[in-house]
Amino acid sequence: MSQDPARQGGGEPGGWEELLRSMMGPEAAEEAMRAMRASGMDPEAMSQAAGLPTDRNQLMMMLGQMQQLLASGGGGPVNWNLAESLARQTAFAGGDPSVTAAQAEQVRSALAVADLWLDTATELGPAGGRQEAWSRADWVERTLPTWKRLSEPVAASVAQALVDTITAQSEHLPPEVRALAEQMGAAQGMLRQLGGAVFGMQVGQAVGTLAREAFGPADTGLPLVETPTSALVPANVAEFGEGLDAPTEEVRLFLAVREVAHARLFAHVPWLRSHLLGIVESYAREITIDTDAMEEAVRGIDPTNPEQLREAFSGGVFALERSPAQEAALVRLETSLALVEGWVEEVTAQAVAPHLPHAVPLREMLRRRRATGGPAEQTFATLVGLELRPRRLREASALWASLGAARGIEERDRLWSHPDLMPTPEELDHPAGFVAGRQAARAADVDVDAALAALLDGSLGTSDAGETRDDGGTPGTGETRDDGGAPGDTPGR
Repeated sequence: MSQDPARQGGGEPGGWEELLRSMMGPEAAEEAMRAMRASGMDPEAMSQAAGLPTDRNQLMMMLGQMQQLLASGGGGPVNWNLAESLARQTAFAGGDPSVTAAQAEQVRSALAVADLWLDTATELGPAGGRQEAWSRADWVERTLPTWKRLSEPVAASVAQALVDTITAQSEHLPPEVRALAEQMGAAQGMLRQLGGAVFGMQVGQAVGTLAREAFGPADTGLPLVETPTSALVPANVAEFGEGLDAPTEEVRLFLAVREVAHARLFAHVPWLRSHLLGIVESYAREITIDTDAMEEAVRGIDPTNPEQLREAFSGGVFALERSPAQEAALVRLETSLALVEGWVEEVTAQAVAPHLPHAVPLREMLRRRRATGGPAEQTFATLVGLELRPRRLREASALWASLGAARGIEERDRLWSHPDLMPTPEELDHPAGFVAGRQAARAADVDVDAALAALLDGSLGTSDAGETRDDGGTPGTGETRDDGGAPGDTPGR
C-alpha cells in the first residue's frame, strides 16, 4: 500500500489530509487518515481522483474559497449572498453603463406619454407609482426579492433530497469511511450549505442574464416588484433596437406603453399579483425530486466539489416529478400569464396605433421574442420547473380583441374585477365561443335582474295595456284566472 508522500517524508500534508484538517481539526484528521490507510485506501490517489490541487498554495486557496462560500450562506436553502453577487457580475458582463441624466429624462418622458396614450385604450387608470430608468444592476436589486419567494421552496426540497441521497449512499461504503463521515459531524450541514451555494449560483446566473435581456420589471409577465412601478432599462432597449427598421424613439415608446400597461393592470387588479405568485407557491409545496435520477448522478460526484454539483444542477439531473396537482397549477399559471400578456398586447396595440408607424412589426417582434425565450428562462425551467413565457399568447390576445369589439373596453376590463370571471383554459381555445357564451349569460342575468326588480316593486305579472288600479294595490280589472295564474296575465301564455 502506498503512503501519502507528504506525510511519508515528514513534509506538508497532502490534499485529502489538508481538506480533512480544515473541516475536522488536526487530531481527528490524523485518526481519519490512519483509518483510511488501514482499510487499504490511498489518500493521495483519492486526492488526485477528486481533483484536489497537489500544490499546497492552490489547495489552501481552494479551501479558503470553499470556507468563504459556506460561511456566506446565511443558513437558508439558497445562498442569496452568492446569488446576488453572481447576478450582479453576470449583469455587468460586457458592461452595465450607468443611466445618464439624458437617458433618465428620455425614459420618464416616454413613460409619461405612454400613460396619456393608454387613457384611450383601457378603463384602468394610471398606476400612480414611480416612473424610473434602471441600470442592469438596478434590475437585479429591485427584482431579487421576488425571485427569492419563487425559488426558495424548490431549493429547500432539492437540498433535502441531495442530503438524503448522499447519506443513503454512504451506508454502502466501508465502515472506516462511514466512521469518517460521522467524525465530520456536520456533513449534512455542509451538504446543505453546498446545495444552497450551488442553487444560488444557478439562480444568480439566471437573474443576471435576465437583467441583460429585460426591458423593465414587467418583461417576464410576472409581477417582479411589489409596489406599482414603471421602468425601462435604457441599455437593453438600445440593444433591442439595433438592427430594427423602426427609429429608436419609436421602439422606446412602444416598450414604454407595454410597461405602463402592466403597471396599470397590477395596480388596479389587487388580487392578480397574489394569484400568480400563489400558483407558483402551491406548485412548490408539492415538489418532489426524482431520487433515482439524483442517486445515479451523485455516484460520480465528489460532495466537496461545488463545481461538480453545479454541473449536475445545470444539466437538469435533479429532475422534478410533477404530481397531478402540480400539472394543474402549471396550466393555471400558463393561462394566467397568457391572459396578462394578451391583455397588455391588445391595449398596447390600440394605444399606439394612431401614433407609431411601425407598431405592427414591433408587436410581432415582441411575440416572437416571448415565444422563443432565452437561456435564463430555460435555466429557471430546469431549476424550478416553471415556464416564464406564455405559450397561448395569440389565443389570449384574440380573446381580448373579440371581447372589446363585441362589448366595449369597459366591459372587457371589467372581467379583471374578480378571478372567477377570468376565461378558463378551455375558453382560450375558442375566443369567439367565449364571447358569445358570456353575452348569452349576460342577457340571462339581465332578464333575471328585471324579473327580480319587478317582483320587488309589485309590478311582476301586470299588464302594460293601460290597466288602472282602483286601490293602489292589485289590478282593478276584477279579472280572475281559471288556470291558477297571476291576475292580469294572458291565459294560456
